[in-house]
Amino acid sequence: MRRYTLASITTAALAFGLLASSPSMDQSFQPAPHSDRMAPAGKTAPASNKMAPAKSDAEKLDINTATKEELMAFKGIGDKYSDKIIAGRPYAKKDQLVSKKILPEATYKKISGQIIASQPK
Repeated sequence: MRRYTLASITTAALAFGLLASSPSMDQSFQPAPHSDRMAPAGKTAPASNKMAPAKSDAEKLDINTATKEELMAFKGIGDKYSDKIIAGRPYAKKDQLVSKKILPEATYKKISGQIIASQPK
C-alpha cells in the first residue's frame, strides 16, 4: 500500500510540475505591435487570396476558337478533354462544357474564371 501511495504522489507532483511550467499557463497572448512602415523593396507580404485574380474578357480564352495547345495549358485539361471541347463546338455559354458532359464539374470550376464562349459576329 505504501509503495502505491508513494508512486501516486510522485506522479501527481510530476504532472503538476509539467502543467505549471507549460508555456500556455505561463505566457499570455500579446498581438504583434502595429507598424505603419512598409516592407522593404522586394519583401512583400504573401497574398491572402489563394485564387487567381479574375481576368477581363479580353484576357480570357475563348473556348470556341482556342487551339488544342491553348486548351491543354489549363490545369486539368489534357489531350482527351481538349479534343472533346473542340469536337463539341460551338458553345453558346461556357457552362455548356458541363451540361454537354464535356468536362466534369470539378475541372470546369478550376478553369471557369479563365474562359469565355464568344459568339461569331
